[in-house]
Amino acid sequence: MKIIHGRAEGAQTEQRGATFDGTVWADPILPTTDGVTINSVYFTPGARTHWHRHERGQILQVTTGSGWVCSEGEAPQRLQPGDVVWVPPGERHWHGASTGCAMSHVAISLGTTQWETPVSEDDYLAAQR
Repeated sequence: MKIIHGRAEGAQTEQRGATFDGTVWADPILPTTDGVTINSVYFTPGARTHWHRHERGQILQVTTGSGWVCSEGEAPQRLQPGDVVWVPPGERHWHGASTGCAMSHVAISLGTTQWETPVSEDDYLAAQR
């Protein structure tokens, strides 16, 4: 058993950049432990991840705001507070805030993450229609 006490000394909020579009902040909840990483992630309006995959899947729990999640080949799905998303292992997807509202979620990433290309502006804006 391992207990992680809230906001461990030295843990810092990180502004994410290379694999995100827009301004995104992440607070570590559980640094990578046994292949599991947990972060609280804040997306400003219009901010989103690039396309990516998780070796053993990902769980998202929306805590505030409004946003979108989209798996390759499917229509984007609206996210609201209280929604929980299971992304199966290896499924290519993206997620982020809507254009007019910020969004926060807790992201539980299982195994390694394979980051890919940015989501095109056309694909992102299609979610807003």
